[in-house]
Amino acid sequence: MSILGEKIIEMENKFRSLTIFEFQERFASEDSCYQYLTELKWSTGFVCPNCGHTNYCNGKRKYDRQCTSCHRITSPTSGSLFHQLKFSVLKAFYIVYYVSTSKKGISSTELSRKLGLRQKTCWKFKGKVMKAMESSGNHKINGNAEVDESVIGGQEEGVVGRKNGKKKLVVFAIERNGKGVSRMYGKVIKQSSSKELGGFMKTTIDLNAQIKTDKWRGYSPLAKDFKNLSQVDSGKKGGNFPDLHRCIMGFKGWLRGMHHHVENLQAYIDEYCYRFNRSNMKEGIFDNLLTRMVKADPFPYKKPIII
Repeated sequence: MSILGEKIIEMENKFRSLTIFEFQERFASEDSCYQYLTELKWSTGFVCPNCGHTNYCNGKRKYDRQCTSCHRITSPTSGSLFHQLKFSVLKAFYIVYYVSTSKKGISSTELSRKLGLRQKTCWKFKGKVMKAMESSGNHKINGNAEVDESVIGGQEEGVVGRKNGKKKLVVFAIERNGKGVSRMYGKVIKQSSSKELGGFMKTTIDLNAQIKTDKWRGYSPLAKDFKNLSQVDSGKKGGNFPDLHRCIMGFKGWLRGMHHHVENLQAYIDEYCYRFNRSNMKEGIFDNLLTRMVKADPFPYKKPIII
């Protein structure tokens, strides 16, 4: 088995690392969930979001904190993706658990059946969980990078070349580390122009990285920014980019295996790359995702995410 194949299996095993029994033991009640959110939110100390004061007293509700200067009351869920939660925080934790530990993802319909919530409620909150999976942009590829585009959904009849018709065109980048792949990023683009390709590469790849692309003309002007960019023939069936194409096919297979109809493709790309890039994490994926949700800005229910 190839190193890349082993990584994909390792990724799948990592997402199953926290069993349902371990989860239920850690979070047996609403109180245990709020206590954990409190620890995450104020892990470096309390700072009032209104005036910046660092002293507080207890609020009226357990785990709330009231600023002793401006008297602003802050809850463990305020200012996060748990803000204005419409159902119990325990069930919200279950959704995060199922999304983070499910090998191929989980639908809002299945979440609804498991938790006794409306499908639309699960759909909206799952969108918030997926929002937390977006790349922060803080960890750019700085080693050996490979970049290529792919059409998701299959090539339309009568559409040739880089034109993608009604299908989705996605540009992918991987970081090769020795004989394996350490990171992967992807973005939906409208066309394979230098502007769109360059925009993606500047947010995901360090300017000094060693970059390899095929000979598509859209990459040529980017050499002025990426000094170590080289263009080579793609080879028969992408033979000169075997790891990159295996990563792309891995994503397509994952998407087909779970999701039959996808409208917000970018959200699923972010989810897959989030999983892939954290397959070697020492900390648990579930805990990492909860931390991201606590640190992220609120995402109102009225602002829909199509998933």
